[in-house]
Amino acid sequence: MTDRLPHTLRSDALNNRERILDAARAVFAVEGLDVPMREVARRARVAPATLYRRFPTKEMLVTEAFAEQMYACRAVVDEGLADPDPWHGFCLVIEKMCELNARDGGFTAALTSTFPRAVDFDARREYALRSIAELARRAKEAGRLRPDFALDDVILVLMANSGIHASSPAAKVTASRRFAALAIQAFQASPDASSLPPMARPAPPASASRGQGGQYSSCA
Repeated sequence: MTDRLPHTLRSDALNNRERILDAARAVFAVEGLDVPMREVARRARVAPATLYRRFPTKEMLVTEAFAEQMYACRAVVDEGLADPDPWHGFCLVIEKMCELNARDGGFTAALTSTFPRAVDFDARREYALRSIAELARRAKEAGRLRPDFALDDVILVLMANSGIHASSPAAKVTASRRFAALAIQAFQASPDASSLPPMARPAPPASASRGQGGQYSSCA
């Protein structure tokens, strides 16, 4: 039994770490990065001392919680920058970032939130935003991206995309692809009538009011 004890402790510590990171991603995605550490501990169902033992500062927690999202974001923008056609690269970035957002709500929080004390986190975020801005500049010079496009438009798209509600994760990704296609058409210097991806019937948010018979009431 004593031979198994160290392994059990290591396994428990690993489980606690993953629970803390999962809780942090979820709460940061919804409420932003100002959420108290004690709230993260409560959501993770661990004692505050356990959280602080693993992550002594919020900077460390933020950086670790969003590490995968920021690496994925960097891979996307690097792929877009490497495309010899800047417009195609720009479209690829919008499409893939919307899909990442649909698959993981923490992605938007990672990209749109600023947390200056978390140096590594903020540096990765700024790299992604600078890269998107550079890609947009090239697409404008090529005459494909509308001249009044601003980097904040990407943030607006991601924030809107994060509000998509669907009946399943797959349906949410499908709806996100259609939304990205609509956004891309709006960004074009000369919008065309390109066909859109398939439609996924959006699901109303859980907090929406219901009418009689369990159906959601329509807007007046």
